[in-house]
Amino acid sequence: MSFDQYYLIAIGGNLPSVGLCPSDTVRAALARLAADAGGELRATSRLYRSPAFPPGSGPDFVNAAAELRMPGAPEDVLAFLHAVESEFGRERIRRWGQRTLDLDLIAMGDRVLPDLATYDAWRGLAPEAQQERAPDRLILPHPRAHERAFVLVPLADVAPDWVHPVLGLSVREMLSALPQEARDEVVPL
Repeated sequence: MSFDQYYLIAIGGNLPSVGLCPSDTVRAALARLAADAGGELRATSRLYRSPAFPPGSGPDFVNAAAELRMPGAPEDVLAFLHAVESEFGRERIRRWGQRTLDLDLIAMGDRVLPDLATYDAWRGLAPEAQQERAPDRLILPHPRAHERAFVLVPLADVAPDWVHPVLGLSVREMLSALPQEARDEVVPL
């Protein structure tokens, strides 16, 4: 199966939104994606609980992942995801802060955007700079996805065999490469 026409989405939230608890917000966002994406929600993961990142920055998160087939350029898909976040009260106040809903575009098949050099620069960004700086354009695959159990554990439910186009590793292999402690922090609800 080719993933070239599919988008992989990471979903999370740790604050109530529009009268919904975080787990209900994630479920409602998945329903919104299924109903209004103009495409097809191919698969969704179970819901998981994970500690806030960075540690101590707020209540635990509810995380999930989805595989979405949708027409349009990756930038159009990202704009749609941001519009859905806004509908659920997302405000971009602080990078890596608490939020009602986060819909991260993780990958589109084997595409590297905007180019390998830009991807490598963002992937290699020092940890201190990661918290302070955000890219001014879409970077695919997500430069931090391979480091985060809260992304990879749910992603393994929907696309365990997707291969990272730069690292050459499947979701399953990237997840296995993480410390057991990090994997154990992400638990099914």
